[in-house]
Amino acid sequence: MGRALSRDLRDRVVAAVEGGVSCRRAAERFGVSAASAIRWRQLALAHGTPAAKPQGGDRRTAKIEDHAGFILDAIKQEPDPTLAELQAMLAERGVSVSIATLWRFFERHGITRKKRPATRRSRIAPMS
Repeated sequence: MGRALSRDLRDRVVAAVEGGVSCRRAAERFGVSAASAIRWRQLALAHGTPAAKPQGGDRRTAKIEDHAGFILDAIKQEPDPTLAELQAMLAERGVSVSIATLWRFFERHGITRKKRPATRRSRIAPMS
């Protein structure tokens, strides 16, 4: 994935177009594609600026974090639910998440999901 071109270049292309030059001529003049010049002009008309949108970052976490209170309350009411049970509870609320999403949620919040209490290691045979 390429980087966004500079804000200065975008502003200069849009200023040239607003000054009466066609988008294609402005694109040739500044060494960018005609499609870019047209898109930047449309962005400037729609939003007032041809600035690029932010790139990268986490865009999926907010989906489950919006329901953090519900998940944490469910754990308090039933202290040891499985991830599949939590997934079903969220599905009843209309939220579709995977088990892996729930796993990452618990990891972010420092919640462990160990089912059995720790036992002393056997010196004779491995415990299963």
